[in-house]
Amino acid sequence: MTHPGDTTTTKGDQMTDATLARGRTPRLQADDAATTATTATSATTATPASPTGGLTVRGLRKTLGGRDVVAGIDLDVAKGELVSLLGPSGCGKTTTLRMVAGFLAADGGAVTMGDRDVTTLGPERRPSAMVFQNYALWPHMTVTQNVSFPLRTRRVPKAQVTERVRAALELVGLTHHATSKPTAISGGEQQRVALARAIVQEPDVLLLDEPLSNLDAKLRVSVRDEIRRIQQRLGITTVIVTHDQDEALSVSDRIAVMHDGRIEQIAAPAELYARPATRFVASFIGSTSRVDGRFRSAVTARITDADEVLVRPEQVTLVDDSPLRATVARVLMRGHFAEVVLAADGAEIRAFVTGVPPVVGTETGVRIGDVLVYRGDVLIGAGR
Repeated sequence: MTHPGDTTTTKGDQMTDATLARGRTPRLQADDAATTATTATSATTATPASPTGGLTVRGLRKTLGGRDVVAGIDLDVAKGELVSLLGPSGCGKTTTLRMVAGFLAADGGAVTMGDRDVTTLGPERRPSAMVFQNYALWPHMTVTQNVSFPLRTRRVPKAQVTERVRAALELVGLTHHATSKPTAISGGEQQRVALARAIVQEPDVLLLDEPLSNLDAKLRVSVRDEIRRIQQRLGITTVIVTHDQDEALSVSDRIAVMHDGRIEQIAAPAELYARPATRFVASFIGSTSRVDGRFRSAVTARITDADEVLVRPEQVTLVDDSPLRATVARVLMRGHFAEVVLAADGAEIRAFVTGVPPVVGTETGVRIGDVLVYRGDVLIGAGR
């Protein structure tokens, strides 16, 4: 288990209590009207022109067992922006986060926070705080004691500790559990304690490693929304590691999709979904079907025999008057809609249908809308 004290940060060896007293504490004043106006970078914004005040990663590399787990990645996160590192298990996203936090030494590259190169600094000397997947709470301490721990280790004056902890607990909605032990509260509340312990330090950069993976589905949604609300209110530069595409699409200003130690694409959620740059990104973000056989005749985009054509289920429509016919092979209920698998000459394609789904074994007409066209694994066209 990661030592809870590892979340402690400082602004550097020269920081004094006086500096802390006149620093950014007002950001945590729950009654400060200015904080309510703080918003993160719009999710439709392109790559920031300058990451000043944010996080910059250049050529970051880590080799384990003779393999490049992280293969020289570059990443810019603008001040106040939330970026998710999204990818399957083993793609290098958590290793990247731990190198950014300073818990793992990089074999190459540089990490800059604001205008400060922190590459060789330990985690306690970086202006960042990390929320761990397992929360890393002291079971024998109260919620207040857990949240105040990093401030007490820095010898912040008691009056400041009291006020900052109060404000942090109010921000995450846990003032009523101030004297509770972690074992007496729910998993979602424990996650909010870990978040409060991070933000009470007023970091320049907030790092979260799979923060929702230990929660059930309904609780995951509410805590996810809470994390985004707090991040936007405080305007903290934030990086979240996740394998859950729904989580990343819901909270991120931009998403960096990782695969085999590299960033395949980084873009706003809408852009990433509409124009996935590689075949891997298309398969990992959302659902796609390969357009083969008779279905290719319905594609109006200019394609060659060598091109791979993919289509999203929402771009496949069941209509009576289409000359392209297919058989309903399977119907998978997904709650308020059904996923319908259509078959024709050995090829299959999927469609989303609302209302009453078609009956398995019946024939239907099919119309295909926008498609994604790949040549050599690279996107060459998107549309009709």
